[in-house]
Amino acid sequence: MDSQNSVQGKCVIFSAPSGAGKTTIVHRLLDRMDDLAFSISACSREPRPNEVKDKDYYFLSVQEFKEKIDNDEFIEWEEVYKDHFYGTLKSEVERLWKKGKTVVFDVDVYGGINLKKYFGDDALSFFIQPPSIEVLEERLRNRKTETEEKIRTRLKKAGEELQQREQFDRVVVNGNLDLTVDEVEDYIKEYLG
Repeated sequence: MDSQNSVQGKCVIFSAPSGAGKTTIVHRLLDRMDDLAFSISACSREPRPNEVKDKDYYFLSVQEFKEKIDNDEFIEWEEVYKDHFYGTLKSEVERLWKKGKTVVFDVDVYGGINLKKYFGDDALSFFIQPPSIEVLEERLRNRKTETEEKIRTRLKKAGEELQQREQFDRVVVNGNLDLTVDEVEDYIKEYLG
């Protein structure tokens, strides 16, 4: 990052269309691997019922988010939907590296591409792919957190995101969660040496 005395560590990036299972995979890996630490992203949306402030996300107002953009406090940020900003704070990565951790990112596809460009060889990037669009739709509906309109928007976006998968170091199809977590853990151990 920018400062002369910053600590440089490694990163693991997870991206996927919404509903592909990346967050579940990330949580399982964090439970298994002590040297990993979750990078808390900032966002400008309201918390979902199960989300905890400053644990799942740093929840900011749209105005607060835009001020941090203007102050160059983000490594990357995206306006994923109108006034729904997501981003990675430089201070968050520094905080985890100072603890000697490998930083784990759970971000949207374009955020993942931007993080990989930023960190280069210091990051291993994963694209978690659903077995099919039909399975993805079923997972989104089973969440029961989205309106019909949001489900249609997410499915349309998923089609676009799937076309970006070649920009990631590893593409992993999440058909069986346990097998997927094992496979990803093996790749991370190999990468970290």
